[in-house]
Amino acid sequence: MPYTPYHVGPSGFLGLVLKKYIDLPVFLLANIVVDIEVLYWQQWPIHRVVHTLLIGAIAGIIWGLIAYPFRNIFSKLMQLIHLPYKTNLCKMIVSGILGIWLHIVIDAPYNWDINLFWPSRIKPLYGLISKSKMQLVCIAFWLMALIVYIVLAANYNKEKNQP
Repeated sequence: MPYTPYHVGPSGFLGLVLKKYIDLPVFLLANIVVDIEVLYWQQWPIHRVVHTLLIGAIAGIIWGLIAYPFRNIFSKLMQLIHLPYKTNLCKMIVSGILGIWLHIVIDAPYNWDINLFWPSRIKPLYGLISKSKMQLVCIAFWLMALIVYIVLAANYNKEKNQP
């Protein structure tokens, strides 16, 4: 789903629920960074090597390393949206990998050109769910992420205002 906000629902939900283990900004942005490949190619096949688990992991490591110097900016952004933020390089790298992998797994069921296990051409997820049904699932995750966010932000404000 290039150029769409659908990936933010599942990644936001998982990132918020697993915030102790996942760097939320890196995880969310990894779901966008991976589609630089799609923007670059603009012709079929648009999902090439970065949309594989192997090269996606390498791209996730690179994204985590690139994001690391911006951790103080991420911290300020997280304060603005009333969420606690503690990170380290390892957490950022893992979040980069997992964010890209989540994106790929969301795209794989309805994009024939995604080869998860490249160099193998096996497509175990292709055809499991239609694009329209996946979009509905992603919208449902948007709603669940919003609920989780409201609860976490309320707790953050409550803890911050305690003496």
